[in-house]
Amino acid sequence: MSDHGPRAVQFGVLDGGGDAAPNPQGIELLKDVSLTVQAELGRTTRQVKDILRLQVGTVLQLEKEAGEPVDILVNDKAIARGKVVEIDGQYGVQITEILK
Repeated sequence: MSDHGPRAVQFGVLDGGGDAAPNPQGIELLKDVSLTVQAELGRTTRQVKDILRLQVGTVLQLEKEAGEPVDILVNDKAIARGKVVEIDGQYGVQITEILK
C-alpha cells in the first residue's frame, strides 16, 4: 500500500438549508418522538469520601437557595424554569419562565 497524501474532497450543495422556512410536514413527523424531561431541584459537588459516608437521613445541601426556581431540562438541556407544586399528593413543576 502506498500513501499518496491527503486528497481534496468535494461535497454537493444541500437544498433547503440556510434561511429556508421549517418544513411543517417534517415537524409533524417529530411530534411522536419521546424526549426525557427532568425537573432539577439543584446540584452539589462532593468528594468520593463524602459520598461513601451517605446513609439514610443524610441531608445534602444543594447549591440553590430555598424558594429558587427549579430547572426543567429536556434531554439534559435547560429549556425552562418553574416552581414546585403539589397536586393530589404528587409533585409537579409549574412553568414560570421559558428560556431562550
